[in-house]
Amino acid sequence: MRYFVEFAYEGTPYHGWQRQPNALGVQEVMEEGFSLLCGTPIALTAAGRTDTGVHARHMVAHFDIEDSLETADLSHRLNSFLPKDISIKRIYPVTNEAHARFDAIERTYEYVVVQQKDPFHQHSAHFVHQVLDVENMNRAAGLLLGTADFKCFSRSNTDVKTYVCDIREARWVWEGDRLVFRIVADRFLRNMVRAIVGTLLQVGLGKWSAEDVKTIINSRKRSEAGPSVPAKGLYLVDISYPEKLLKIHGSGDR
Repeated sequence: MRYFVEFAYEGTPYHGWQRQPNALGVQEVMEEGFSLLCGTPIALTAAGRTDTGVHARHMVAHFDIEDSLETADLSHRLNSFLPKDISIKRIYPVTNEAHARFDAIERTYEYVVVQQKDPFHQHSAHFVHQVLDVENMNRAAGLLLGTADFKCFSRSNTDVKTYVCDIREARWVWEGDRLVFRIVADRFLRNMVRAIVGTLLQVGLGKWSAEDVKTIINSRKRSEAGPSVPAKGLYLVDISYPEKLLKIHGSGDR
């Protein structure tokens, strides 16, 4: 049987999601926990990869196991076993063809900026002390919307078939003392959100105009875009799937 697992993690101590030979990834920690508690080797396939230091408030992975599971009990035992920086939200059965990565239809990221030095944000937000023109940053963000080739925001030498993404939402909002950039798209390229935020901050600092963003996109050159901001401010916050995947075996209570 195939199951989806929804979980969250604080990414500071990990070298990203993916299992690596010489560094600790979230995948390794979770697979060891699942395998021990399920009594059989478990391989997790996640909806995507996060880089070193990036956080996930809502990540999804799938795994296969021969026997049916008491999912509520397994979730409870996993949360007791796994480290405090990884949390299982729920586990539920899906069709055997359901795929955590390929069936995802939309992903949402948020990037957090703070403008006042705060020791409690040192691992969770990017500190920018200069005054930012948020209105102009939102004007530039609006130019990202739609389907386009976003190679200029992709990490160099990325092995992908296409750089085309459909960005459906991109905006900056104040949430208390935090300035949060929210972006929604059908897919994202490696390093894409951090490069976009770095570019928009250049606009906010008055170094570029909002209209320069279109020129940067059309260039298709990473060197034309702004610097990548630190990973610690980036959060994967949601992944959406077709409802038909979430309504089998009585698991439609999303």
